[in-house]
Amino acid sequence: MSLAVRDDRLAELMDDPSCDPELLRATLVRFGTVNRLVSGWGVVYRTRLRPHLAALGRPAHVLDIGSGGGDLVSRLAAAARSDGFEVTWTGIDPDPRAHEVAEARPPIPGASFRRADAATLVAEGRTYDAVLSNHVLHHLGDDLPEFAAESLALSRGIVLHSDIARSRLAYGLYAVAVTPFARGTFLRTDGLRSIRRSYTRAELAAALDGNGRGTWSVEHPVPFRLVAVGRGHA
Repeated sequence: MSLAVRDDRLAELMDDPSCDPELLRATLVRFGTVNRLVSGWGVVYRTRLRPHLAALGRPAHVLDIGSGGGDLVSRLAAAARSDGFEVTWTGIDPDPRAHEVAEARPPIPGASFRRADAATLVAEGRTYDAVLSNHVLHHLGDDLPEFAAESLALSRGIVLHSDIARSRLAYGLYAVAVTPFARGTFLRTDGLRSIRRSYTRAELAAALDGNGRGTWSVEHPVPFRLVAVGRGHA
């Protein structure tokens, strides 16, 4: 196995419509713990999203695309509420299994979840003050440019797409660190496959900005993570 290049032909178990539903549910629920440890969203919130919300000076509406079990919406909503911001949160995911897990969460003040994709919201003419995603980009393959364009079309402000930065060190550390959380889930197998499918910083920058317009910047907010930052045009 080599991590020198992306293995975008590698399928993740949870993406199989016929995968074990209990293992999938447990994976989506436990993502909240794993994401809190490794995703770097605490840093991204403090350095990117919080300043943006503060600059608006009014109530905001934030969209999370591919919201899965809803853990990111829950975490960011709590942070924004603690900072005194009035924010409405919408999480969308086209997978009915993920939507079911999100809907089963304890109620999150100001938040709702919907079974939909970004293209549907663009067609409806929806717009938001910020658009986010977590662990979505490495799933997209050839659909990445279209997804990126849809996210820009939905946002009146900042766009933040966070994902894994592929490296051998990330692979080795995750293989060990996820062990206490992995039993009864797809976390170990799919997490390692996700790393193999993910981008390096240079690869993601090239994939997002193939037209050379400089629409996106790609940052390393914390070790082993990338954030693609764009400015919406809704």
